[in-house]
Amino acid sequence: MVTIKILGSGCANCKRLEQEVREALTGSSIDYEIVKVTDYADIMTYGILSTPGLVMNEQVLAAGRIPKRQQILEWASQFDGRQ
Repeated sequence: MVTIKILGSGCANCKRLEQEVREALTGSSIDYEIVKVTDYADIMTYGILSTPGLVMNEQVLAAGRIPKRQQILEWASQFDGRQ
């Protein structure tokens, strides 16, 4: 299972990143869960300076931007142990 964390306060871009992740993985065979991290102290532990942040299996993959769906799918595929 891929644990995907969306780091951010719940702003419009944070919500958009969550939507992009869901859209990217819809129809894939990847088993995943999305966790929203909104506490600033928790966000700071990941060392990012701007939100939204995207973390998969505790690895920061993007900060301050919304990656394209294809990139999100490729990253999730790399972390999915079944593929």
